[in-house]
Amino acid sequence: MQSKKAQPVLGLLKIRAWIAPLLLLLAHNAWCETIKIGLSGPFSGGSSPMGESMRNGVRLAVEEINGIGGIHGRDIELLERDDQASNELGARIAQELTQARVAATIGIVNTGVGLASIDFYQKAKTPLLIAVSTGTVLTKKYAPPAAGENYIFRVSPTLDLEARMLAADLKRKGLHKIAILADATPYGDAGLAAFSEQAQQAGLLLVSQMRFKVGDTDMRGQLQHAQTNGAQALLAWGIGPELATIARNLHTMNWKIPLFGSWTLSMRNFIDGAGKSGEGASMPQTFIQDAGSTAKNSFLLAYKRRFSTDLIPSPMSAAQGYDGMHLLALAMRQAGRLDGEAIRLALENLTMRYQGVITSYEKPFTANDHDAITANMMLMGRVVAGRVDYAYAEDQQRSALLRVKQKGN
Repeated sequence: MQSKKAQPVLGLLKIRAWIAPLLLLLAHNAWCETIKIGLSGPFSGGSSPMGESMRNGVRLAVEEINGIGGIHGRDIELLERDDQASNELGARIAQELTQARVAATIGIVNTGVGLASIDFYQKAKTPLLIAVSTGTVLTKKYAPPAAGENYIFRVSPTLDLEARMLAADLKRKGLHKIAILADATPYGDAGLAAFSEQAQQAGLLLVSQMRFKVGDTDMRGQLQHAQTNGAQALLAWGIGPELATIARNLHTMNWKIPLFGSWTLSMRNFIDGAGKSGEGASMPQTFIQDAGSTAKNSFLLAYKRRFSTDLIPSPMSAAQGYDGMHLLALAMRQAGRLDGEAIRLALENLTMRYQGVITSYEKPFTANDHDAITANMMLMGRVVAGRVDYAYAEDQQRSALLRVKQKGN
């Protein structure tokens, strides 16, 4: 018979024998738990070509990352949310994702949605990597000295860079009297302000500044104002459907004026909607869908294989989403932890070089600069035979070169 003294000892040993496997199981489950990343963008509505293309680029990158073991053995799980290009819905999604304690979020297509969202990510110390929106203010609002820490990053060009490129190209072509027609959104507001500043610096004259609403189907009144004021070129700032209307209206008026615009002129819903009226339209680009570098070819082949098409509605959005997700994964691996501060610090101090689709990223961010794209990474595109081609032969040659980040751009 066991002594009374031995009975508690044996009981304790039995409890330990039962607890040990449970602790191992809990530890295993915690280790195997997925890493949740928010993905926010317009997956329906007029901005959806950008949102869907970005989402496909991000999904493709995540599949590649998970296929090689994820982040320290843990798979990435995307929490996808359709903001429908609505500022109010975008703000609610930002609140939801930060409350769900995602490790980070990637996305944001529309500048207005970004402006309504960034405060929530900043307050929660949740890194946001903007993949498409070009609104310059988004990465500047919390940049030092405005805030000690900035949790907003971007892998798309700024609107200021686009405006500078457009002004330089118009001057290069000897077009000095410019009309601008911008949509009545925060994106249009920012585009009008940025181009007005760059036009003044380049010695260009803005002879007409007009606006239109999202959903408008007839801009002939604004165009007649520009024509009456002697415009030599038209700069349109908006998204695909309305830009296509502008191109068709120009054709109807038989006004053969060069059409320029923001990068959104490369969207399929502009090219398809405008048809022959869109031929020759020029815009800044970070990525032109052609056979080029090994990284670009690999991306395009993988995209076609995964989504059963090589017709990308917004190639730039897809490429930036893909590169952005890979940069975010590199930062999470380097951080070793998944809290927002660790990921932010890793993004600001990336030690590994990443050969992306758009460019070669070497220290793409610093504590004072959260914009990865600089002027030397950008090209002028032109609609030719229903697709975006290089506006200049030298740009096509330059696109195959390594274009690392420049200081002061």
